[in-house]
Amino acid sequence: MTFTLEIHSATTIAHPNIALIKYWGNRDDTLNLPANGSISFNLAALEARTNVTFNLDFPADQLVINQEPAGGLALARVSAMLDLVRAMAKLNVHALVESTLNFPIGTGIASSAAGFAALALAASRAAGLDLNDKKLSCLARRGSGSACRSIPGGFVEWLPGISDETSYAVSFAAPDHWDLVDVIVVLQNQPKKTGSREGHTIAFTSPLQEARVADAPRRLQACRDAIRWKDFGALAEIIELDSNMMHAVMMTSSPPLQYWEAGSIALMQAVPGWRSEGLQVAYTLDAGPNVHLICARKDAEMVREKVLEVSTPVDIIVSGIGGPARIVRSV
Repeated sequence: MTFTLEIHSATTIAHPNIALIKYWGNRDDTLNLPANGSISFNLAALEARTNVTFNLDFPADQLVINQEPAGGLALARVSAMLDLVRAMAKLNVHALVESTLNFPIGTGIASSAAGFAALALAASRAAGLDLNDKKLSCLARRGSGSACRSIPGGFVEWLPGISDETSYAVSFAAPDHWDLVDVIVVLQNQPKKTGSREGHTIAFTSPLQEARVADAPRRLQACRDAIRWKDFGALAEIIELDSNMMHAVMMTSSPPLQYWEAGSIALMQAVPGWRSEGLQVAYTLDAGPNVHLICARKDAEMVREKVLEVSTPVDIIVSGIGGPARIVRSV
């Protein structure tokens, strides 16, 4: 497709992802090259739906999120990605970006990952490009590091790489490989004071970060093996350790970042006991207070009931494993 008309647009859907082995800290903040690789799966029940329209009549880029005009840093980050797309497509046309998310933004549920994955696909297609998954993943990474993991579907690994072209995410198991769900305990649905983007830049001020990064290959291999063999006990052990290590780095950075709340700690203390009672459940937390309880689908309702015994969440969202980012309309 070539850009010959005054207007081109595309609408896409991408899912947020929950990291089982975490990404925290960059080797290159401009390219969002991560300090270590990571593993995640997409969340089927949650999505960002994004429409990008290039129009020769637009005087500037515009951004609308959940029907509200957005400016400032949000618009600047979107325009920066649009600039990458325009350079690739050799365009000099502004765009309107309209994005709707069906889950809270900026609370540690990977809204940036879903948003920039959807934007990368929609903007590139609207600009007349037909990028493969590797190039799309690289493009999404430039907007938000973890967005690269929302391009493929199922169980995904982000290969850290050493350059812009070698740092991308790939799927290593299909969504139906293992019937797990994420019981997301939403303890706070307001945007956090310090976003992940800012947190990545101070990760190496922690004296613990180098040790965390050095041990990452071992944790990645343990997680891959647990998923491959559907070994829940091994999965629980490694993802809880990895989550705790990341938050230890956050709490010992300068300035320190403390995302846990009382409800977060109560759940982390309770989960091992539930597991000893026979429930297949493990916790992990991204950069926020909300707790992701990874469990077997058969145990999801029991996990939900137990959550309500020890906390008073704003909401509980249950999601299975989602597929890749996809186009729903292109004209």
